Amino acid sequence: MIDVRSRIHQRRTWLLSLLVLLQVLFLVGIACSYYAVGWFGTEIKLRTAPVDPRDYLYGDYVRLGYDISLLDTSLWKESEKAVQNGDPVYVKLKASADGVYEAIGVYASKPSIQSGEAVLRGTVTSNWRDGINLTYGLEKYYVPEGTGQELEKQAANMIAKVKVASWGQAKIVALEPHS
Repeated sequence: MIDVRSRIHQRRTWLLSLLVLLQVLFLVGIACSYYAVGWFGTEIKLRTAPVDPRDYLYGDYVRLGYDISLLDTSLWKESEKAVQNGDPVYVKLKASADGVYEAIGVYASKPSIQSGEAVLRGTVTSNWRDGINLTYGLEKYYVPEGTGQELEKQAANMIAKVKVASWGQAKIVALEPHS
């Protein structure tokens, strides 16, 4: 009888330890996926577009729009499926002559890429006959205290340096003036 209770207690302890370990591994995996973008990602440059938000609750940040946030529907490459609001999509980008990446296609699943190309994962926020509006999770860039308003004024002439991981996740590395 005591042996059975001992085995049940050992099994519960083992299962509890396994459950705690899985939770810790999950949290570490989330943190590592963010840093992995910086370690393994390909750096691309995107041209920004001006956006003028005012929200003083979150500290200093610059709200950014991109030329690739509003795309023509002719870039939609899925003939058997129509683009829908809220759909996750993959935007294939190619470097132009000045090194800034431009959209060359929008896909429902991750496309293959060649040298000089990158893929950004985005979400369709709206679409209509002539355009697809997308967000990439790159629309906010937190900056040192007191510098946000000045950067927002320059947003029309900025280039965002972005690291893009092979799985489509991206993060802004820096903002620089565009000449």
